[in-house]
Amino acid sequence: MRKRAWIVAVAFIALSLFAGSCREAPEPPPEGMEGMGAASSNGDLPQLVDLGSTTCVPCKAMAPILDELGATFAGQFEVVFIDVREDGDAAEQYGISIIPTQIFLDADGNELYRHQGFLSRDDILAKWAELGYEFRG
Repeated sequence: MRKRAWIVAVAFIALSLFAGSCREAPEPPPEGMEGMGAASSNGDLPQLVDLGSTTCVPCKAMAPILDELGATFAGQFEVVFIDVREDGDAAEQYGISIIPTQIFLDADGNELYRHQGFLSRDDILAKWAELGYEFRG
């Protein structure tokens, strides 16, 4: 019984550390962030802005997905990654409370949708379609 309690305690601590490594600014995301496009926007394309960190486990899992989407759909939408541990101002600017956070922006930089946590390639493309965008890849 003592071994079981120890295992539960270790699991709880590990889970707490993992959850803490994927949290950033304490404020909740602000409502409607019109005109908050990423600095690299050329103004012609919608953007998927992913705010995360190179040390966050779910962020690392998304990296190859974002790279592939950026290559496959180049010229149709931009994929922008912002490491909030290196650019803390971005976390505040975008009102990030959990990483990874993906923000879907139209070509004018208006926020269309926001998601917190891991998001698969299929879910990203489905969300774009739900928002009225159809991309060919």
